[in-house]
Amino acid sequence: MPADMPVTVRKDGDIAWVIIDSPPVNATSVAVRSGLEQAVAEVKGARLAVLKCAGRTFIAGGDMSEFDGPALLPHLPDVVQMIEDSPVPFLALLHGTVLGGGFEIAMGCTWRFAAPGTKFGLPEVNVGLIPGAGGTQRAPRLVGMDAAVEMACKGRIYAAEDMLVLGGIDRIVDDPDAAARAFAADLPKRPLAVSQRPVAALDAQGYAAAEAEIARKAKGQQSPLLNLEALQWAALPFSEGQPKERARHLEMRASAESRALRHAFFAERHVMKPRAIDGATPRALAHVAVVGGGLMGAGIATACLSAGLRVTLVERSADEASAAQGRVEGLVAGALKRGKITQARYEAQMTAFEAVDNYAAASGADLAIEAVFEDLTVKQAVFAELAKHLSQDAILATNTSYLDPREIFADTPNKARCIGLHFFSPAHVMRLLEVVNTPETAPEVLATGFDLARRLRKVAVLSGICDGFIGNRMLSAYRREAEYLLADGALPHEVDAAMRAFGMPMGPFELQDLTGLQIAWANRKRQAATRDPNERYERIADTLCEMDRLGQRSGKGWYRYTDGNRTPERDPEVEALILAYSAERGITRRSYSQTEIRDRLLAVYANEGARIVEDGIAEDFAAVDMVKLHGYGFPRWRGGPMHYAAQVGWAGMARVMAEVAGESPGSWVMADHLARALEGETE
Repeated sequence: MPADMPVTVRKDGDIAWVIIDSPPVNATSVAVRSGLEQAVAEVKGARLAVLKCAGRTFIAGGDMSEFDGPALLPHLPDVVQMIEDSPVPFLALLHGTVLGGGFEIAMGCTWRFAAPGTKFGLPEVNVGLIPGAGGTQRAPRLVGMDAAVEMACKGRIYAAEDMLVLGGIDRIVDDPDAAARAFAADLPKRPLAVSQRPVAALDAQGYAAAEAEIARKAKGQQSPLLNLEALQWAALPFSEGQPKERARHLEMRASAESRALRHAFFAERHVMKPRAIDGATPRALAHVAVVGGGLMGAGIATACLSAGLRVTLVERSADEASAAQGRVEGLVAGALKRGKITQARYEAQMTAFEAVDNYAAASGADLAIEAVFEDLTVKQAVFAELAKHLSQDAILATNTSYLDPREIFADTPNKARCIGLHFFSPAHVMRLLEVVNTPETAPEVLATGFDLARRLRKVAVLSGICDGFIGNRMLSAYRREAEYLLADGALPHEVDAAMRAFGMPMGPFELQDLTGLQIAWANRKRQAATRDPNERYERIADTLCEMDRLGQRSGKGWYRYTDGNRTPERDPEVEALILAYSAERGITRRSYSQTEIRDRLLAVYANEGARIVEDGIAEDFAAVDMVKLHGYGFPRWRGGPMHYAAQVGWAGMARVMAEVAGESPGSWVMADHLARALEGETE
C-alpha cells in the first residue's frame, strides 16, 4: 500500500500493524474505509492484526462532509463486518476519543486495549442520527442495554475505566504497543464475535420508562427516541437488526433534524474564525481582573478559574468583596460536589483567586472585565480606575448588554485595547460569548477574545455595535411582537405554549419572569427619547412593572408564583388587565392558533436576524444562529432561526412578516433578504 495512503500495513514477524493516519481526527472517510478494506486482505498470514491510529486520537467519528450526498462505497458496516470476520483476529489499540464510527470499528475487533484517559461514545444522536455501522446492534451485546441507552440516546461519553467495568474493553495499558507485542506472544482463544452474542431487549415497562425520560429531555428532538427503538433491534439476529439500523441511519441523514444539527456543528466552528481576526495572533493571558462581584461577575470569575487563569475580583468595599469571595467559592464548591473537578483542582482554583476592595491589587492583570450595573456613568468610572492602575497595554473589556462601548470607553486611553465581552448568565454555565468589536479595537485584541472563549469552552460570535448587539436586539423584536399578540388577542400562556411546542425551553413571558421584567423595562425607558413616534408601543409590560410585578423574584410577573415553587400559574389579574387594555385601545381581539403564534414570532426573529447581517453587525446567518442557540434557548435541533427559515422557505417567512408589518404600520422594517424572497415569489 502506498506510503501516502491514510491506512498502511506493516508486517513485523507474525504481527500485522494496521495504522490509520488521517489528520486531524482519523474520521471514517471513504479513503479510510477503502484503506481498511484493503488492509483486511493484506494482513492474511499474520497471527494478529493490531489496529492503531496516529496522532492525538483513535477514530473520532464519521466524515460528516459526506452526509449530504449518497453513501459512498465501501460502506462502513461492510468494513466493520470484514474486520470482525477476518481469519486474522484484530486487536484495537485505543487512545484519545473512540466515537461513533470509531467505536463501531473497535467493537468489530476481537480485542480492545485502551490507554488511560480514552473516551468512548456513540454521539450520532447529537447530529440527529442513529449509528449506521452496527453501533446500536453491537453496543448492547458488548456493554449491556443500559449503557448502550446512555451512549446512543443521551450522548453519554464513558471513560476507559468505566468501559473496562462494562466489558467494552479488555485492558487499560500504559504502553499500548508493548502490550500488543506481549499479547501476541501468548494469544488467547478467540472469543465469540460481538455481533453473535445474545442480548435481551428492554421489557415493556423498562422501555416505557426509558422512552418517557428520553422524550422529556429531548424537548421535541426525535433522534433520541429513534435510537432507543433501534437498540431494541439488538435482540433480533444481527443479520436482521443491522440492515434495519443502516436503512434508518441513511433515512435520517436526509431529515430536517439532522441537517439542522449538522449545520449547528459546523457553524460553531465557523463562527470562531471570523474574518476580522485573520492573521492576528492572540495575546497570552495569565491574570484576569473582574470588576463587580454580583451573580454575573462571580460567574465570569468562576469560568476564568476553571480555565486555569489567576483571577482578582474587585469590589467597592471590604464587605462586598467578602460577599463576592463567598459567591465564587460557592460556585467552585458546587463543581467539586457534582464531581466536575477534583479536590486538588478546587484547591488550585481557590489559591488562584482573591476578592479585594481596591484596584491596585489587579495592577498586574493582562485583561480586566467589567461586570457592574448597566449604567453608563458607573461603567465609565470603572474604566477610569482601571486605566490608572493597569498597564497601558492591558486589555479592557466591558460586559454591557445594551450600552454603546464607544461611549463607555470614550475617555479611556489606548482604545485599541478596548473590547466588548458580553457573557450570558450564569456566566460559568452559558456557552455564548458575544465578542463586540469597536472601530478602534486591534485585531490581536479581538483574537485574544476568541482565544479566551476557547479556553473557557464557549462559543464566541463577533458582533458589531448596535442596541443589544446581536442577541438582545433580536430578543427585543421577539418580545415586541409577543406583546403585540397580547394586545391583539392572545394571552401569555397561549404564546408561551406555542413556543414550547416548537422546542423552546420556555416562552417569552415565562423567560421574562425568570430573568426579571425590570431589565427590559429599564432598556425601554432608556430608548424612549429616541423611539420612532410612528412605532407601535404597547404598555402592558410597563404597567406590570409599575405594579411591582417584576417576575419570579417578586412572586409575580406575567404569572403568579407560590412560595418555594417556580412553576408559572395563570393569573386572572394579569389576564383581566390585558383584556381591559385592549378595550381601552379600541382593539377588537381575535384568537390565534399555536401555528400562527409560532410563525409570527419566528418570522420576526428571522427578519431581525437578516437585518443584523445586512447592517454589518453579524458576519453571516450562521453567527446569528449560534447566538440564539447558545444564549437564548433556540432548539439546537431546529438549527437556529436563520437555518429554520431557509428550511421552511424564505418566501413563506416573508409572507408572514409582511402580514405582521402590515398590521402594525411604522413598527417593522422588512429586511432586504425577505423583501427579495417576496418579490421573487410574486414575479
